[in-house]
Amino acid sequence: MQLCNTLNKEELEKKLRADGAQFVTVSFYQYARIENPQLFRDHLYQHFVDLKIVGRIYVAKEGINAQISVPTDNIHLMREFLNEIDFLKGIRLNMAVDEAEAEFPFIKLKVKVRNKIVADGLNDDTFDPSNKGKHLSAEEFNELTDKEDTILIDFRNHYESEVGHFKGAITPDVDTFRESLPLIEEEYLKGNEDKNLVMYCTGGIRCEKASAWFKHRGFKNVHQLEGGIIKYANDCKERGVENKFIGKNFVFDERRGERISDDIISVCHQCGNPADTHTNCKSDACHLLFIQCDSCKEKMDNCCSTDCYDFIQLPEEVQKEQRKGLQNSNLIFKKGRSEKLPFQRKNIVLDSEGSC
Repeated sequence: MQLCNTLNKEELEKKLRADGAQFVTVSFYQYARIENPQLFRDHLYQHFVDLKIVGRIYVAKEGINAQISVPTDNIHLMREFLNEIDFLKGIRLNMAVDEAEAEFPFIKLKVKVRNKIVADGLNDDTFDPSNKGKHLSAEEFNELTDKEDTILIDFRNHYESEVGHFKGAITPDVDTFRESLPLIEEEYLKGNEDKNLVMYCTGGIRCEKASAWFKHRGFKNVHQLEGGIIKYANDCKERGVENKFIGKNFVFDERRGERISDDIISVCHQCGNPADTHTNCKSDACHLLFIQCDSCKEKMDNCCSTDCYDFIQLPEEVQKEQRKGLQNSNLIFKKGRSEKLPFQRKNIVLDSEGSC
């Protein structure tokens, strides 16, 4: 019985090309009580492997969070399987807005058991994440955010909102969701308890927990954008609703972004010219995620600095020797905050529309 992947990246990509299937990128989540996450994880893995689904899924006692690529021929089979699970019956599936940015957004299936599906830093046994705020459709979201007594907050991280956000939204300069909860309450919500609080994120999972938390904290008029940016963008296209999102929607797969509007609201972290494409530094001793324009990408060969560019010119065996014992995860998760980058978000002043 196969319960994990046994192939390397090259073998996986070769297999995907040989299969020749057309994939659609799908995300879904559900807060629910799962008594045995490991057993549920194994059950899920077996069925998804059979359906040739790839992607990343987190399972915890509080629910499930999935970002996956599904063969288009198997979408209906996946729906049938999910409908057999009580808490996933009729689950909303968020379909990708733009599939063109990467050949394979995911190349393997990873299903992991976590303490929580969204790390929040909260230790309150009385908190119920299922007691969420009111869901808003695209039309309701537009109407409510036009009102003066509404506070609109982006519950994503700085590197996400930097390349795209809703007009007029507060975009906290945070690195993690757990950091955002106390900061937003202290800096933006104190004294505004009677106003409409509207929040959004990529697919809804973070702002759903945030909406439940602020209801738990005593806020009355708490709302969230149903299905997040992904569903909003699709609904605007399908129903002819005004799209108030500007720029790109950052996504956590190989595409790294979905184009929502033609606006480019961020700049290349190396030269300062308009750009909104994220690059992982090519150096295996770095892999910093940062924004890079096409010109710098060609000039720097996908590297974030001259140090990394010089490093990848070395013979591979020399690179391996110099990487021994080097911990680079702190660089990876800096997400554009490296001191090597002269044009970071904190050094750029944006107007209310997100333009430089």
